[in-house]
Amino acid sequence: QVQVVESGGGLVQPGGSLRLSCAASGSIFSINAMGWYRQAPGKQRELVATIDSGGSTNYADSVKGRFTISRDNAKNTVYLQMNSLKPEDTAVYYCKIATSLVKLLRNGYWGQGTQVTVSS
Repeated sequence: QVQVVESGGGLVQPGGSLRLSCAASGSIFSINAMGWYRQAPGKQRELVATIDSGGSTNYADSVKGRFTISRDNAKNTVYLQMNSLKPEDTAVYYCKIATSLVKLLRNGYWGQGTQVTVSS
């Protein structure tokens, strides 16, 4: 069994910050790729950021410069620091893990999601 559990979502004002956490556990042998996705009402789920085992990162253009993905390999935990939040960042944020970046994009293991609401 593999578990992926997000936390840290909530309500924040525009311009504010939130830090999401995702803890992975279970039978998966090597978590070499982690990522964050988000899905807003009426929209497709989109890739927000990824990080591999070497620490290389990638970001969607819409969040570049505002969001930072990081990981603690010893804790099997990935974080998403979200700064300068905008109302359009409102979405359910999902954590995803896999043994490779290719597998992360194609399938992988999903968390249950955590709601982020940016509103004045």
